[in-house]
Amino acid sequence: MDGSASDRQVGPATTPAVLAEVLPGVAVVLGEVPVELRPDLIDFGLVPSADREKISTVLASLGNTATAAGGLAHVFAGAQGLYRISSATQALLKAGGTLAVKDGANLGAVFAHGRIVAQARFLPLTTVSTAQTVATLGPALAMIALQMQLSEITGLVRTNVALTSQVLTTLRNEQWAELTGLVNTVARAVDQARAVGSVPASLWENVAGHEAPLSKQLDLYRRNVRCHVGQLDQPGTRELREYLQANGEAILFDTHALLSSLQAWTGYQALRAGKARNAGREDADEARLVGVIASDTRTELDSSLTEATRLVGALTRELRIIAELPGRETLSASLPGKRRDAKAVRHASARLLEAIEPLADALRPPTPPLEAPEVVCAPGSLDLDPYLRILRWHVEDGETLRILGFADQLDALGPVTAIFGGAKEKLAAARDKAVARTLIAVTDRRVITTGTNALLEQGEVRREIPIDQVRYVRAATRDEGERPTIDLITRDESIRWLFRADTDRTRVDALAAVLAESMRIPDEEREALLGRRPAAG
Repeated sequence: MDGSASDRQVGPATTPAVLAEVLPGVAVVLGEVPVELRPDLIDFGLVPSADREKISTVLASLGNTATAAGGLAHVFAGAQGLYRISSATQALLKAGGTLAVKDGANLGAVFAHGRIVAQARFLPLTTVSTAQTVATLGPALAMIALQMQLSEITGLVRTNVALTSQVLTTLRNEQWAELTGLVNTVARAVDQARAVGSVPASLWENVAGHEAPLSKQLDLYRRNVRCHVGQLDQPGTRELREYLQANGEAILFDTHALLSSLQAWTGYQALRAGKARNAGREDADEARLVGVIASDTRTELDSSLTEATRLVGALTRELRIIAELPGRETLSASLPGKRRDAKAVRHASARLLEAIEPLADALRPPTPPLEAPEVVCAPGSLDLDPYLRILRWHVEDGETLRILGFADQLDALGPVTAIFGGAKEKLAAARDKAVARTLIAVTDRRVITTGTNALLEQGEVRREIPIDQVRYVRAATRDEGERPTIDLITRDESIRWLFRADTDRTRVDALAAVLAESMRIPDEEREALLGRRPAAG
């Protein structure tokens, strides 16, 4: 949903929908639901019928207060379902965007799949979450929170059904059978509770004894995933790559199993909360328990999804890089069948990527294709596309590529201290050595350098220098026909880049200028150097 200054009609004129934000990012939909929104509408699920009626009544009172003329009062007659407010709407509101007001509610346009699809009225959380409303709807809102959590994890599990038969038949068959039995039992109970609009005692008794085995399954796969995540912090890129390649199918299985166990666990907690909600009509402690269950379940869900997102992202990134390589063998021999030829490697990688990519995209939208930056220090005939396709998967979320350069790199002098007192003869000797071509990518966070062959043939980035470690930049003035040069001095090393003589010098200067923006010597480093002065005699 986005701000709108005019009452724009989308499609045929109908009773406008009202989105009442009852929890951060979660709205109750009232009135006529636009056709375009119906696929994204989430039913109330395990929210009891009595709570749905109470929600409609309370929101109607807000609507009547806001619309003395009665313009929207009829819309609040009944709640239609739940809607997750898009990130575009939340970004607009967090940035201070205002929505025009009409009939007492904010007027906006609803975003779906990146485009405006319908008109709606919006009651923001600040309007809905008055102290009286929270006190009246507290347990009902907790049930809505649980239903949204269950919907979230169920959707993620649904995107990851593409597990190959080979994965499921060769890895932990017995464990999988035990887990799916629990998942199906809980799912069946959830469906029955939704059908009757509550959690009857007999239904609860049928699943009440499953908490221990569900906890066991959740703990098992959470440990497996955490073990994989622990390997992501390996110091070497090559070691990490080998681990991901060797354990790709196990990662895929364990992640899917974790999400499935989370789905069953969340469904069980929602049923438990529904039972407490029924008892809470007579017992205030039971009513308060509903909120505790919703909060604890959210904490568990967030923790596990964070780990799954990181793990799936790392594996998917590796597989996507392999897909961009020209065909060299990059996977280890421990892939299925221990086949070493490049064709088998690509086939195995493509199969894993096909299975895990829908889940990866659902957990975190993929990075858009990388565009060439405005400044490129390279011969005009160089095709940048192969480099950009691989760099795309090395650039982090929200990171901006500012400059791309290609040079020969000299860093044989090692630490910065070698510069001081280092004779010119050392630099001349280093320059005479054969040097591989180097790609330089400067972002708003890092300076990435790697051999062009290492990137194109292996997808590897060899060095990353945080921007805050840049200490000094020098662009050497050269005579016509000589190679433009940039010296980069960081906290720990000194690097010299020699660009081809036909490289546009204004672009090399631009690269130096961007790096110079970050030049800074921290006070603690300056003090440490000053402290080396000999004491006065």
